[in-house]
Amino acid sequence: MIIKTIQHNSKEYEQMIQLRCKDLLEPIGVPPQYIRPEKEKDDFFIAALEENHMIGCCILTPKQNGVIQLRQMAVQSHLRGKNIGTAIIRFAEQTARQKGFTLLLLHARNPVIGFYQKCGYQINGNEFFEVGIGHHKMQKMLL
Repeated sequence: MIIKTIQHNSKEYEQMIQLRCKDLLEPIGVPPQYIRPEKEKDDFFIAALEENHMIGCCILTPKQNGVIQLRQMAVQSHLRGKNIGTAIIRFAEQTARQKGFTLLLLHARNPVIGFYQKCGYQINGNEFFEVGIGHHKMQKMLL
């Protein structure tokens, strides 16, 4: 497995959109139009590839004051539980640090809160609903 950053509007970015739709959005009934590529042009894209096939991904969206948000984390459903997500998170944290960010935040769906806690993230605030599903804000200092 190779984990790397990829470019917006590249062939790999198109693979990322397909993965996000199939393994992240479709299972919860969110239409593909939820993804708006024009709004992602300033983000950082992280891809996990196996023999040039996208098996996992996430997006880092810069915020203000040294804060960056991890979004749209996805791993192919049949490959979950094989530490691919953990490897993607570690790479994302390293990338964010290298770019000068000091706090990484995310919106975790309730069923995956334990995964993010194992990666060192802490819940920050009460449950809220996004795309009709319960989420919690989580964060981690990047020291």
